[in-house]
Amino acid sequence: MGENHALDPTQQSLWRPLRLLQASMDADIFQIYSERRIEGLKPSFVLEVLRLHASGPMTITELAESVDRTHSALSQKVAAMRAAGWVRTVAGDDARSKKVTLTERALAIVDRLGAEWRATEAALAEIEAEIPYPLSQVVADIEQALDRKSFHDRIAEKLAQDPAWR
Repeated sequence: MGENHALDPTQQSLWRPLRLLQASMDADIFQIYSERRIEGLKPSFVLEVLRLHASGPMTITELAESVDRTHSALSQKVAAMRAAGWVRTVAGDDARSKKVTLTERALAIVDRLGAEWRATEAALAEIEAEIPYPLSQVVADIEQALDRKSFHDRIAEKLAQDPAWR
């Protein structure tokens, strides 16, 4: 059965290679953890683990603001981190609030995670020095373009021109 590119718009994607690249790099970080026998830690958890270590227990709202994520997204992530044994919730400042804190398991590896973060940033800086147009510059340039016109507005304009959207 042949592929019908006209019927399947997903056959073209400008940003899929970026997502695949990030997934590949995350897999390499996960391999580093596996080599050190750090089991069940996703690279996407490390920012929150390090932030909680540096700042102490926080509510989900405080942690979400600290890492620039939505409350909903952080709530889901904290649930996954709790299920994996990296964080737990404790009583907050009043009876209704809860704070997220690191488990002993997380505290036992937090120094190694800080080292991995620094090494990853150094490796990224090395890669950026090797390429003619660093990704950090691409991000800044895209942010400036989105300041001129939002992604939402750009998509909405394209959809307004597409009869299939009407």
